[in-house]
Amino acid sequence: MLEGKAVIGETDMLQTMQQDALDLAAKALDIFDVTEATEIARFIKKEFDTTYGPGWQCIVGTDFGSFVTHCSGCFIYFCIGSLAILLFKGSAAPEAETNQFAALEAVKA
Repeated sequence: MLEGKAVIGETDMLQTMQQDALDLAAKALDIFDVTEATEIARFIKKEFDTTYGPGWQCIVGTDFGSFVTHCSGCFIYFCIGSLAILLFKGSAAPEAETNQFAALEAVKA
């Protein structure tokens, strides 16, 4: 496991869900080597899918950028040492949902 305490960068999760994310990351780092980012991400994602329902996405690494749309209350970005973890539940963009419903209404008319 990486030495160091988890440092939360951004989140809108409830405290209990945040703690679950941090605990699962620590467990993943006990099981996998820090270089196995894909396995760490898979582990965290599958656990969150099981606990909080499907649709979770997890990105793990030391150098990445992101721009995502997420469900409210379902986003956390944190670091443990040099390893960054982004975990969120995906959501369609509000504009896409509006356009989708507008297209559906046009079809019904």
